[in-house]
Amino acid sequence: MKTFEGLRTLYDFFRVFLDVGILTFILYKTYELVVKTNSIQIIKAAVIVVVAYIVAMLLRLDTLLWILNVMAPSFLIAFVIVFQPEIRKLFLKMGQSSWFAFGNRSKHTYVDSVLIAAEMLSKQRRGMLVVFLRHTKLDDIIATGTKLNADLSSSLIVTIFGMDTPLHDGACFVQGGKLIAAGCFLPLSEQYDIKKTFGTRHRAALGLSEISDAIVLVVSEETGAVSIAYESQLHYDLTISELTKILETLLEITPDAYQVEDTIDESKQAV
Repeated sequence: MKTFEGLRTLYDFFRVFLDVGILTFILYKTYELVVKTNSIQIIKAAVIVVVAYIVAMLLRLDTLLWILNVMAPSFLIAFVIVFQPEIRKLFLKMGQSSWFAFGNRSKHTYVDSVLIAAEMLSKQRRGMLVVFLRHTKLDDIIATGTKLNADLSSSLIVTIFGMDTPLHDGACFVQGGKLIAAGCFLPLSEQYDIKKTFGTRHRAALGLSEISDAIVLVVSEETGAVSIAYESQLHYDLTISELTKILETLLEITPDAYQVEDTIDESKQAV
């Protein structure tokens, strides 16, 4: 009995820390989701309504209070309708988020091919748009292009985007060392503060990152800048080294997993 009482006393002592810790964790993850989905407008709108209600109560503005109470259900419906895109993105991110990510990092080798192609196309001032699939299924967008299911190589990507082929204007989808499809049309970004200098490729890359957890690599046809879009953010004009580090983290790639593409060794004599 004394042992039970001792455990209960110990739990009562740590309960406050546990309570605060869990609440802090939930608030932090909520903040991450809001930032990643650009849903700050929802917070601003909710804060304005709450502030107006508090002011009306403190100043005893009976007419305003009556209007707010009567219009509350209508405000809620209007809120959902107006912010439907942001709310949808928020729930999508909630479903995609790994709140407790402790798993082992898997090894992949296909990223090298895309980065090699990006570097080559950047020097040629040829545009490129490659999507790395993760957890979100994008079958409806993949269906807008041509399914290939081909082994991935830098030569194949350069052939698609380096020439004026029917597939060079769309996006390629990559997963597990396979080039799944090419010539796919991506949704354009809904952000209103995007730079006007960004072309359709950058807007499409950002648009897909707003509705999924996919990672999109972009090469600008005008400047040759290589950029990457993920989690509703576009990171412009990065070096290959910077891109490698980002992709290692997001796609869980270990540096020792990289393999250089097979090339002809001219020092070897034919048998």
